[in-house]
Amino acid sequence: MSNTIVAKRYAEALFRIAVEKETIDFLETELTTVKEVFQSNQQFLQFLQHPKVDAAKKKQLLNEAFSGFSKDVLHTLSLLVDRHNESIVPEVVDHFITFANEANGVKEATVYSVRALSDAEKEEITNVFTKKWNVKQLKINNQVDPDIIGGVKIKVDNTIYDGSIKGKLDRLERQIVTAN
Repeated sequence: MSNTIVAKRYAEALFRIAVEKETIDFLETELTTVKEVFQSNQQFLQFLQHPKVDAAKKKQLLNEAFSGFSKDVLHTLSLLVDRHNESIVPEVVDHFITFANEANGVKEATVYSVRALSDAEKEEITNVFTKKWNVKQLKINNQVDPDIIGGVKIKVDNTIYDGSIKGKLDRLERQIVTAN
Protein backbone atom coordinates (compact mmCIF):
# COMPACT_ATOMS: atom_id res chain seq x y z
CA MET A 1 0.00 0.00 0.00
CA SER A 2 1.38 3.43 -0.88
CA ASN A 3 2.43 5.90 1.79
CA THR A 4 -0.17 8.37 0.56
CA ILE A 5 -3.02 5.93 1.18
CA VAL A 6 -1.63 4.97 4.59
CA ALA A 7 -1.17 8.63 5.57
CA LYS A 8 -4.70 9.46 4.45
CA ARG A 9 -6.13 6.63 6.56
CA TYR A 10 -4.33 7.80 9.70
CA ALA A 11 -5.42 11.38 9.02
CA GLU A 12 -9.02 10.33 8.47
CA ALA A 13 -9.09 8.32 11.70
CA LEU A 14 -7.63 11.22 13.66
CA PHE A 15 -10.05 13.62 11.97
CA ARG A 16 -13.04 11.48 12.96
CA ILE A 17 -11.85 11.54 16.57
CA ALA A 18 -11.46 15.32 16.34
CA VAL A 19 -15.00 15.69 14.96
CA GLU A 20 -16.39 13.51 17.72
CA LYS A 21 -14.57 15.47 20.43
CA GLU A 22 -15.03 18.83 18.64
CA THR A 23 -11.28 19.52 18.67
CA ILE A 24 -10.58 19.97 14.95
CA ASP A 25 -8.98 23.43 15.20
CA PHE A 26 -7.03 22.49 18.32
CA LEU A 27 -5.58 19.34 16.73
CA GLU A 28 -4.82 21.19 13.50
CA THR A 29 -2.67 23.66 15.44
CA GLU A 30 -0.83 20.88 17.25
CA LEU A 31 -0.31 18.87 14.08
CA THR A 32 1.08 21.90 12.25
CA THR A 33 3.71 22.21 14.98
CA VAL A 34 4.49 18.48 14.73
CA LYS A 35 4.96 18.82 10.96
CA GLU A 36 7.31 21.79 11.40
CA VAL A 37 9.45 19.79 13.85
CA PHE A 38 9.61 16.79 11.52
CA GLN A 39 10.53 18.92 8.52
CA SER A 40 13.01 21.26 10.19
CA ASN A 41 14.91 18.75 12.35
CA GLN A 42 16.47 16.04 10.19
CA GLN A 43 18.26 14.43 13.16
CA PHE A 44 14.93 13.99 14.94
CA LEU A 45 13.53 12.03 12.01
CA GLN A 46 16.74 10.03 11.57
CA PHE A 47 16.56 8.96 15.21
CA LEU A 48 12.93 7.90 14.84
CA GLN A 49 13.69 5.93 11.69
CA HIS A 50 16.86 4.23 12.96
CA PRO A 51 16.27 0.46 13.00
CA LYS A 52 18.47 -0.18 16.06
CA VAL A 53 16.63 2.29 18.29
CA ASP A 54 13.99 0.63 20.44
CA ALA A 55 10.37 1.70 19.83
CA ALA A 56 10.01 2.57 23.53
CA LYS A 57 12.87 5.09 23.27
CA LYS A 58 11.33 6.57 20.14
CA LYS A 59 7.99 6.99 21.90
CA GLN A 60 9.73 8.51 24.93
CA LEU A 61 11.38 11.10 22.65
CA LEU A 62 8.02 11.91 21.05
CA ASN A 63 6.35 12.27 24.45
CA GLU A 64 9.13 14.59 25.65
CA ALA A 65 9.25 16.62 22.43
CA PHE A 66 5.49 17.07 22.34
CA SER A 67 4.67 17.12 26.04
CA GLY A 68 1.46 19.00 26.67
CA PHE A 69 0.01 17.92 23.33
CA SER A 70 -3.30 16.07 23.20
CA LYS A 71 -3.41 12.34 23.82
CA ASP A 72 -4.91 11.84 20.36
CA VAL A 73 -1.89 13.37 18.60
CA LEU A 74 0.58 11.51 20.82
CA HIS A 75 -1.28 8.22 20.33
CA THR A 76 -1.25 8.68 16.54
CA LEU A 77 2.50 9.38 16.59
CA SER A 78 3.03 6.26 18.73
CA LEU A 79 1.04 4.16 16.27
CA LEU A 80 3.14 5.48 13.40
CA VAL A 81 6.32 4.52 15.31
CA ASP A 82 4.94 1.04 16.07
CA ARG A 83 4.23 0.48 12.39
CA HIS A 84 7.54 2.03 11.18
CA ASN A 85 5.74 4.87 9.40
CA GLU A 86 7.53 7.82 11.01
CA SER A 87 8.42 9.34 7.64
CA ILE A 88 4.78 9.91 6.66
CA VAL A 89 3.96 12.20 9.61
CA PRO A 90 4.07 15.40 7.47
CA GLU A 91 1.79 13.74 4.92
CA VAL A 92 -0.66 12.67 7.66
CA VAL A 93 -0.75 16.30 8.84
CA ASP A 94 -1.40 17.56 5.30
CA HIS A 95 -4.32 15.15 4.85
CA PHE A 96 -5.74 16.10 8.26
CA ILE A 97 -5.60 19.79 7.32
CA THR A 98 -7.35 19.00 4.03
CA PHE A 99 -10.15 17.20 5.91
CA ALA A 100 -10.41 20.10 8.39
CA ASN A 101 -10.54 22.67 5.59
CA GLU A 102 -13.30 20.76 3.79
CA ALA A 103 -15.33 20.55 7.01
CA ASN A 104 -14.89 24.28 7.67
CA GLY A 105 -15.55 25.44 4.08
CA VAL A 106 -11.95 26.53 3.52
CA LYS A 107 -9.81 26.12 0.40
CA GLU A 108 -6.08 26.64 0.11
CA ALA A 109 -4.71 28.31 -3.00
CA THR A 110 -1.17 28.85 -4.20
CA VAL A 111 -0.95 32.10 -6.14
CA TYR A 112 2.13 32.56 -8.34
CA SER A 113 3.00 36.15 -9.19
CA VAL A 114 6.02 38.14 -10.39
CA ARG A 115 6.16 40.02 -7.09
CA ALA A 116 4.67 39.60 -3.64
CA LEU A 117 0.96 40.44 -3.70
CA SER A 118 -0.34 43.33 -1.64
CA ASP A 119 -3.07 42.74 0.94
CA ALA A 120 -5.58 44.45 -1.38
CA GLU A 121 -4.66 42.13 -4.25
CA LYS A 122 -4.95 39.06 -2.02
CA GLU A 123 -8.34 40.28 -0.81
CA GLU A 124 -9.54 40.80 -4.39
CA ILE A 125 -8.47 37.27 -5.37
CA THR A 126 -10.13 35.91 -2.23
CA ASN A 127 -13.41 37.71 -2.99
CA VAL A 128 -13.55 36.39 -6.56
CA PHE A 129 -12.62 32.79 -5.80
CA THR A 130 -14.63 32.29 -2.60
CA LYS A 131 -17.73 33.00 -4.69
CA LYS A 132 -16.50 30.85 -7.59
CA TRP A 133 -15.85 27.82 -5.35
CA ASN A 134 -18.67 28.55 -2.91
CA VAL A 135 -16.43 28.41 0.16
CA LYS A 136 -16.36 30.49 3.34
CA GLN A 137 -12.66 31.26 3.27
CA LEU A 138 -9.67 31.08 0.92
CA LYS A 139 -6.18 30.74 2.37
CA ILE A 140 -3.65 32.19 -0.04
CA ASN A 141 -0.03 31.10 -0.20
CA ASN A 142 1.77 33.61 -2.45
CA GLN A 143 4.78 32.28 -4.38
CA VAL A 144 6.98 34.74 -6.27
CA ASP A 145 7.83 33.34 -9.72
CA PRO A 146 9.52 35.76 -12.15
CA ASP A 147 9.17 33.21 -15.00
CA ILE A 148 5.45 33.98 -15.40
CA ILE A 149 6.40 37.48 -16.70
CA GLY A 150 3.17 39.11 -15.43
CA GLY A 151 -0.33 38.36 -14.21
CA VAL A 152 -1.06 35.51 -11.80
CA LYS A 153 -1.41 31.74 -11.85
CA ILE A 154 -3.64 30.18 -9.19
CA LYS A 155 -3.53 26.53 -8.14
CA VAL A 156 -6.30 25.07 -5.99
CA ASP A 157 -6.38 21.32 -5.42
CA ASN A 158 -5.69 19.88 -8.89
CA THR A 159 -7.00 22.88 -10.82
CA ILE A 160 -4.82 25.65 -12.26
CA TYR A 161 -6.17 29.01 -13.40
CA ASP A 162 -3.44 30.53 -15.55
CA GLY A 163 -3.84 34.24 -16.15
CA SER A 164 -0.10 34.81 -16.49
CA ILE A 165 1.50 36.38 -19.54
CA LYS A 166 3.70 33.31 -19.96
CA GLY A 167 0.60 31.11 -19.96
CA LYS A 168 -1.07 33.30 -22.58
CA LEU A 169 2.06 33.23 -24.75
CA ASP A 170 2.24 29.43 -24.45
CA ARG A 171 -1.42 29.10 -25.50
CA LEU A 172 -0.86 31.48 -28.43
CA GLU A 173 2.18 29.44 -29.52
CA ARG A 174 0.13 26.21 -29.44
CA GLN A 175 -2.60 27.85 -31.54
CA ILE A 176 -0.06 28.98 -34.14
CA VAL A 177 1.60 25.56 -34.30
CA THR A 178 -1.71 23.69 -34.68
CA ALA A 179 -2.90 26.17 -37.35
CA ASN A 180 0.02 25.25 -39.62
